[in-house]
Amino acid sequence: MMDTAILTGSLGKSANNLAEQAYMAIKQQIFNFQLMPGQLLSENILSRTVEVSRTPLRQALQRLQYEGYVTPIPKVGWQVASVDFAKLDELYDFRLLIETHCVEILCASDQHRTLVEHMLIAWDIDAQAIPLVGTEVGSLDESFHHGLVAAIGNAEITRTHTDITERIRLVRRLDFTQQHRIQDTYLEHTAILKSILSQNALQTRALLRAHIEHSKAKVREITLSMLQHARVTVTDGDVRHR
Repeated sequence: MMDTAILTGSLGKSANNLAEQAYMAIKQQIFNFQLMPGQLLSENILSRTVEVSRTPLRQALQRLQYEGYVTPIPKVGWQVASVDFAKLDELYDFRLLIETHCVEILCASDQHRTLVEHMLIAWDIDAQAIPLVGTEVGSLDESFHHGLVAAIGNAEITRTHTDITERIRLVRRLDFTQQHRIQDTYLEHTAILKSILSQNALQTRALLRAHIEHSKAKVREITLSMLQHARVTVTDGDVRHR
């Protein structure tokens, strides 16, 4: 039976608001790796965690299923979706096409020089000033790449790039769970921006490609390691409960 506090807290709220609340809470837990790829989800536990009843919770889970974040397991419940590396490769390739196209345009004109100079000020900083919190750097990294794309003023390209960013965010932010990768990101972003200001399109494209491919390789490595650890943990738990 649903906790009385949950039912009381739900009064006065529309079903849509409750479903949105549950959707955002669960999605954030997935993004923060509080819920891991492959992890089984209990509706009873989730309903208490996000403080909604079963109906809006299921609406939220169905929305997350549509977006590819969870999958239903018959007679069991739900599961956080496993990582589809083939799909991630496709999304990273598409992202690379968009961003290299955009920096080539930026290199060809002085129109956005002031914007790039302001971005450089934010990234070309002393090592002691670099943030240590991975989630903060993840958001800053997204803003950096979004800024390069949005600068050329093509709304459709920006919209597509934003969609790709959303779809790879789950694994992309793993890149900032290691301190040396945070430092590398600042150095690589700085080099890319300086290359844009020098209007060297060939060098800028090469730097950007290396930066994105390095990040993709690192998040694949970390994801595989985390998934292996999760499988071992689940297996050990099964053995202990037999």
